[in-house]
Amino acid sequence: MFKNAIVRTPGRSIVKGLSDSKNLGLPNYERAIIQHQSYIDALTKCGLDVLVLEPSEAYPDSTFIEDVALITPNCAILTRPGAPSRRGEVHEIESVIKQKFNNIEQIVAPGAIEGGDIMMVGNHYYIGLSERTNLQGAKQIIQILNKYGMSGSTITLKKTLHLKTGLSYLEENNLVVCGEFINDSSLSQYNAIEIPEEESYAANCIWINESVIIPLGYPTTKQRIKDAGYAVVETDVSEFQKLDGGLSCLSLRY
Repeated sequence: MFKNAIVRTPGRSIVKGLSDSKNLGLPNYERAIIQHQSYIDALTKCGLDVLVLEPSEAYPDSTFIEDVALITPNCAILTRPGAPSRRGEVHEIESVIKQKFNNIEQIVAPGAIEGGDIMMVGNHYYIGLSERTNLQGAKQIIQILNKYGMSGSTITLKKTLHLKTGLSYLEENNLVVCGEFINDSSLSQYNAIEIPEEESYAANCIWINESVIIPLGYPTTKQRIKDAGYAVVETDVSEFQKLDGGLSCLSLRY
């Protein structure tokens, strides 16, 4: 069960954020603020106490707070983002993490890793090797996890930006899968909830206390998750999609 979440309000600089989805256009700041509040409301509806941090204008992507820290039941780990422009975001969150948690670790160079590449399944953590996460970063994470009685393993990505771009674990051995992860032998022990390619953005969804938050506008995904026995909460995050950001990217949940 999750009890808390940390989010960061988007700054006006969000229009300068990193994106491989330029065909979607630039995000609109005013709409992003409205959508971010709706996202907070969805987290609250699922039973979480949400800490809202002030915008960090120096870092356009800083609203994607999941990438700069990993919160586990036994420790918090400050990451080292693979995108150089985002590394200063770690310093921005560090004081908050130190206030909230006792056991704190940190990834160091040459390791690089972003939280979007880390998927928790019980005490095991899958780590995607991607353009943003390298083997050195993954090895450091696994060593830290082992130190605190947890484990980790790697999955090499071929196409997707982050591991959780195409995977979401919904507890009860159910795994939302899309694209390159369909029929992945390393994930064969899970019950796959397949998402069609045309709804691939919805593969990034978040399980919170028996409910699943999904992006608005993906009816097939919604029905398949409902058919698996979950209550579904929809929220519009289309402005964040323009920066390749999904639902999980926008919060640290613990």
